[in-house]
Amino acid sequence: MTATSDITRERIAATEAVIRPHIRRTPLLAADLADFGLAPAPVIFKLELLQHSGSFKARGAFANLLLRQVPQAGVVAASGGNHGAAVAYAAQRLKVPATIFVPDITSPAKAERIKGYGAELVIAGNRYADALAASEAHVARTGAMAVHAYDQAETLLGQGSVGLELEQDAPEIDTLLVAVGGGGLIGGIAAWSAGRTRIIAVEPELSPTLHDAFEAGAPVDAPASGLAADSLAPRRVGELMFPIARAHVERAVLVSDDSIRQAQAALWSRLRLVTEPGGAAAFAALLSGGYRPSPDERIAVLVCGANTTAVKFDD
Repeated sequence: MTATSDITRERIAATEAVIRPHIRRTPLLAADLADFGLAPAPVIFKLELLQHSGSFKARGAFANLLLRQVPQAGVVAASGGNHGAAVAYAAQRLKVPATIFVPDITSPAKAERIKGYGAELVIAGNRYADALAASEAHVARTGAMAVHAYDQAETLLGQGSVGLELEQDAPEIDTLLVAVGGGGLIGGIAAWSAGRTRIIAVEPELSPTLHDAFEAGAPVDAPASGLAADSLAPRRVGELMFPIARAHVERAVLVSDDSIRQAQAALWSRLRLVTEPGGAAAFAALLSGGYRPSPDERIAVLVCGANTTAVKFDD
């Protein structure tokens, strides 16, 4: 499957049924924006940070390993960290060899998680693009199956299961805020919602991949730095997700690194949710005023990752 037309509600539902035994149905947390010093209004948090491997990425990883034919050489992935951890976890569960390439900006928490799942970890360069190039060379050399972090149909189909769950568990929501890096998550969710829910993309100002693609009319290279660079800075969004986003994502909101830090702190202090910067980015749009809901608008925020060393317990 390589065409955007393959990423449909029917295929997402079929994929969800295949991966269901291997993933968690993550819970919702209902809160009030008044808890965060904003005007009173209900808000729902979809807690995908509680997914296996610490982020939503496990959904796409299992979709790839279960829907495609895995060669004896196993699987290989390039990642800022979360995708690598997810592929390593899925490979461990399905008893498949895995090699994960990451740039040197990958956080220690993510590197430790990848190694903890038994995958071979390779540090390659200082950007996601460097790790991707190294992984492609590994595929050519070994015949291993590449599992792309976002520009692979099976990846989008797996991530789309987040939208399926949310529609079933909170059908009343009007708007969903989703952080964007390469766009696999928002692409899958937007394909599922197909206009039924307003989808707002949220990106760091220093990594405006979808924002710049919208302005250019196609995926283009964008800056790739900032606080959330290990999860939201792949240089450009995927080719597969872009037509879906152009059709079903209302707009991209940019947030500063400071607002992401404040969102991390607020989620911890008010809700006791430990998030990595990328996991807090979507909420940063609400907290900073980058996205202002209208009166009576029913808002949901996807909290997508928690692989951080921000909280440590003494041995």
